Amino acid sequence: MMAGAVTTGLIRACHPEPTAAVTALSGLLAARLGHGPGGIALVVAAVLAGQLTIGWSNDLVDAERDRAVGRTDKPLAAGRVSARTVRLALSVAGGACVVFSLALGWAAGMMHLLLVGCGHAYNLALKRTALSWLPYAIAFGCLPAVVSLALDPPEWPPAWMIGAGALLGVGAHLVNVLPDLEDDAATGVRGLPHRLGSVRTRVAAVIVLVGASLLVVLAPGKPPWWSWVGLAVVAFLAGAALRGRGSTPFRAAMAIALVDMVLLVSRS
Repeated sequence: MMAGAVTTGLIRACHPEPTAAVTALSGLLAARLGHGPGGIALVVAAVLAGQLTIGWSNDLVDAERDRAVGRTDKPLAAGRVSARTVRLALSVAGGACVVFSLALGWAAGMMHLLLVGCGHAYNLALKRTALSWLPYAIAFGCLPAVVSLALDPPEWPPAWMIGAGALLGVGAHLVNVLPDLEDDAATGVRGLPHRLGSVRTRVAAVIVLVGASLLVVLAPGKPPWWSWVGLAVVAFLAGAALRGRGSTPFRAAMAIALVDMVLLVSRS
């Protein structure tokens, strides 16, 4: 197998969109909370390495399920990259994650490793249970703490930021699972969204994502005027997510999550 094809397969197998989104969010939070260039780079490196391990482990765990439902978009299931290669990449990323995390400081490092552990707990077991939302809530809620605890001196983020991150994480979980509900159900996955069904999952995703928006905008301190514009955009998107057909609800809910990320960074 050619090196270029292997590299492409590894990139696709790491779930590049959520990996890039969470890594970018961590870097933006680091910049907003006062880290210098070196600190920002270290936060980004640690979070990127951790997200790579979560993405690759997800595809390794789900390889047989993905083959069973004919997921040709999954490089491992489609044979475009070998399990051995993915395991090797996972091992390298795991080692880098530990090193970069601890370089952030003991408190921030342990917090980040907890966050990464939540991702692996989801992959290995919790995605099949009614607690599938919990790792997302903890991981997204902890992310601002990873960044603020890496400051000198370490700081604990405000409660509203942790709460908004947790709501954003739950909403991201619900939205992310929506397109795969049927394939998951066919292979025995019964997480919270599968138990709720597509309609109630869509409604729940909108509720928690709009809740995250409100929590950020109404947080202590005077919000900038454009945060109200962001809230109006969220309201419009919520209507589209609840009333739309086809792929519109999924795309609208994803857009709300993106607006929430922008609002969270801007108020940090």
